[in-house]
Amino acid sequence: MVVLGGPQDPGTSLEQCPHFNASAECELINKAITSGRAVVGVCLGSQLIGEALNATFAHSPEKEIGKFPIHLTEEGLANPKFSHFGKTLDVGHWHNDMPGLSENARIIAYSEGCPRQIVEYSNLVYGFQCHMELTKDVVELLIQASETELATLTDRRFVQQPAALRQNNYDEMNQTLFIFLDKLVADYLVN
Repeated sequence: MVVLGGPQDPGTSLEQCPHFNASAECELINKAITSGRAVVGVCLGSQLIGEALNATFAHSPEKEIGKFPIHLTEEGLANPKFSHFGKTLDVGHWHNDMPGLSENARIIAYSEGCPRQIVEYSNLVYGFQCHMELTKDVVELLIQASETELATLTDRRFVQQPAALRQNNYDEMNQTLFIFLDKLVADYLVN
């Protein structure tokens, strides 16, 4: 199961956003996890995984929008699913929240602006606060939807403006994500 992101956070109510039911999503995620499925969450999806495991999401110390490096922790460097990441990898970001940590969670990667970029909840369950799936086309759509907000964030050190966002190359991080997903599927098929 892949749980994607959105502008909401796990605390968003049905009254605030009638097409988003965090409680129902957490219930579905929990069912997938307890039945032994592989689950990957991206941004809001990673926060919902944490919530499904009774780990409350938090606001990140910094808003991050753009392409900035993540750094693997010792846990991350020792994890075979991340052996191809290297110590540092430039990845996409578009967030200001981060997933909660369950009792058994391990932080795989962090950034200067966010201490929880990739979290391993179990051998088959991972939360990615960062956006390794971004492409130039997706970023262009995000810019169009967020241009007014971006103009108010010129003083933020981890927020790139549209010209810089358009110049980023996302190919390497996409390929790195695909290799991770291949490794996750291989582990899932063995279990």
